[in-house]
Amino acid sequence: MASNHELIDKLIEKLELLFKQQAKFSAEINSLKEELYRLQSDVSQAKPEAIKEEPLEEFTKNEAVNPNVENTIDIEERIQQEPESISDVQKRNKFIEELKSNSETKTAKSKSSLEKFIGENILNKIGIIITIIGVAIGTKYSIENDLISPLTRIILGYLTAIGLLGFGIKLKEKYESYSAVLVSGAIVILYFITFFAHSFYGLIPQSVTFALMVVFTAFTVVAAISYNRQVIAHIGLVGAYAVPFLLSNDTGRADILFGYMAIINIGILIISFKKYWKSLYYSAFIFTWLIFMSWYFFDYKPEEHFGLALSFLTLFFLIFYITFIAYKLLKKEAFNSGDVVVLLLNSFVFYGLGYAVLNDYETGSQLLGLFTLGNAVIHFIVSVLFYKMKLGDKKLFYLASAMVLVFITITIPVQLNGNWVTLLWVGEGALLFWLGRTKGISVYEKLSYPLMLLAFLSMYQDWSYAYSSYYGLNTENTITSIFNIHFLTSLLFVAAFGFIVWLSRKKNYVSAFKPDSNWNKLWSFIIPSILIFSAYYAFRLEIELYWDQLFYTSKIEITSEDNYNNAIRNYDLRDFKTIWILIYSLLFMAALAYVSFKFIKNKTLEVITIGLTVATIVMFLAQGLYAISELRESYLNPSEYFDQTSFYLWIRYISFIFLALALFTCYKFIKREGITRGFKITYDILLHLSIIWVLSSELIHWMDLFDSAQSYKLGLSILWGVYAFLLIAFGIWRDKAYLRIGGMIFFGITLIKLFFYDIVHLNTISKTIVFVSLGVLLLIISFLYNKYKNQITDDVND
Repeated sequence: MASNHELIDKLIEKLELLFKQQAKFSAEINSLKEELYRLQSDVSQAKPEAIKEEPLEEFTKNEAVNPNVENTIDIEERIQQEPESISDVQKRNKFIEELKSNSETKTAKSKSSLEKFIGENILNKIGIIITIIGVAIGTKYSIENDLISPLTRIILGYLTAIGLLGFGIKLKEKYESYSAVLVSGAIVILYFITFFAHSFYGLIPQSVTFALMVVFTAFTVVAAISYNRQVIAHIGLVGAYAVPFLLSNDTGRADILFGYMAIINIGILIISFKKYWKSLYYSAFIFTWLIFMSWYFFDYKPEEHFGLALSFLTLFFLIFYITFIAYKLLKKEAFNSGDVVVLLLNSFVFYGLGYAVLNDYETGSQLLGLFTLGNAVIHFIVSVLFYKMKLGDKKLFYLASAMVLVFITITIPVQLNGNWVTLLWVGEGALLFWLGRTKGISVYEKLSYPLMLLAFLSMYQDWSYAYSSYYGLNTENTITSIFNIHFLTSLLFVAAFGFIVWLSRKKNYVSAFKPDSNWNKLWSFIIPSILIFSAYYAFRLEIELYWDQLFYTSKIEITSEDNYNNAIRNYDLRDFKTIWILIYSLLFMAALAYVSFKFIKNKTLEVITIGLTVATIVMFLAQGLYAISELRESYLNPSEYFDQTSFYLWIRYISFIFLALALFTCYKFIKREGITRGFKITYDILLHLSIIWVLSSELIHWMDLFDSAQSYKLGLSILWGVYAFLLIAFGIWRDKAYLRIGGMIFFGITLIKLFFYDIVHLNTISKTIVFVSLGVLLLIISFLYNKYKNQITDDVND
């Protein structure tokens, strides 16, 4: 057992050696302690074993480390179990104290991080704020009650600040964080005591006050670097920007203010760059632009401040732009979305203020396009430097290049107008999309999307302006349909979007957005929608242009008997316009459906196309047939001023051809694989509704031509009754319950019309014909139901 006791003493000596070494040996200490505990356990069990003594280096290298062993064994209790095993009591006590101290350190690390944060960071800051408030309250009280003279107040304030500063500096070595808070508070007190001495009491002249505050600012910068604390630098920054306002005497010397701000910005940004304090950069950025904008909105005078405003505006922009680029290049900082925001803010604040400054000045208003292009040139120079010198991340080059494109885009409407804006925007959008999608440059593709929207809005504005100004037209200044600049612009716009849609469907190119993202789904819907809408309206507007010009140039001045001039126009041209637009719409929808079915084969597009086709068919039935009937009335009752030809009658059959084409398109859709029963039922309803509507129109048309007085009564009732009968018969034959039910409903509508409308005006013979006809039809229908009752089902699976 004695040999074990000797070994324990040696291990304790080795532990005392390790405790005096650096923290990096803590792992070895834990290993030694673990070995010690194992030996003591052997001693307590009275089973001594020979233990080979190893050198310190080998022992610490070979033993396993258990950093939590001190939390599982009570060192003092284990050693006190055999006090005679320790020959040197002093060594034992020292060993116990050191182990306890180490254990307490480990335990402290496991305490709540929130408690540590509050105790070490929050409490001292709250304390210094309360101290400053207390000093301010005491000073206010002494002033109000005239307890001490102004000079004494200022001296006491300085002494308080200096004392707090000295105490903070003295504590720097051991309590750096706490010391930094005290120094910050002292600097704040120095700033405001100096301000009070100058502004309230006039004890210090303005020049001396300015110099003192500059010294305080410089000291703040030095302290910030020394303590490596951003908070101190922020205090200095706030103080530096506050100086000119605190000491202002309303002279309006903006040149001195901005010159001082430029010097402060350069110094602060150098510090922020040296210490890599980006928050300081952001603070300087915000303060500078807020001060400049406040000055511009409240004190700027174009005749007096034009050159000054433009010069310092450019200087501030370049300072922040160069600092931003330097961060990325020298610090090799990763590029993120926040950087895009900062760069865009800096660029667009500069551009917005610069545009406003130039626009308010007589000569400057003529340089707006050049100024916008100058912004593009600045970013172009930067992008060229990135590319030629291979500097920084590729994203920096793409961002700078994107800014070039953005300002070129803005230059277009600033310098140009009309169709050129639309063409350049849509061309630029297509180019960016092509570069982004084919070269894998996501930032280009993402920039192309807002450009496409801008181009579309510009195209819509062009349409509104070019195709809506018909009043005052005469035969000399009409526009030739199709062969005009507006239609050419529309075609180029459609071609650009067609190229974009074609490229987006290429499977070997990857989108800038994830396939499952909402953005990808949104743009994959918006861009084809713009293409379809633009292609449709490009031709529709030309049709409207043709008929609107004919209508407004058909004006005839008629002098009445009392010498008043009355202007009349050929309103039949309005009806022709309606019919031809509907014919074109039916044709366009049929062509779109063909392209969708044959080439694109996108289910969503097919459903949308059929939905638009159905809507167009309904519009033709409701609006087109009415316009056709109006033309018939004009033909039967001709005007003495305008000619009515037989085309007034034949236009109806031309339109029926395109109606049949649209219905055939819907039929081809429901015959495709995977089409649900609901679509088929909807098509049957639409088909029979169209047939009965057209047949009714035809019946009225021919009865009007033959001057029949019963067209809306006798003829329609018999027609509807017959069609209801045929619908029910067809439903029985094809075993379609919804057709049979539809026929019954239609028959009910016919009977309601008969009893509440027809019977009032029909003569006896007509009543007899109608009642007998409908009665016979009902008997036949009943007979069919009885005959085929065993074959009629609910067509659930149809």
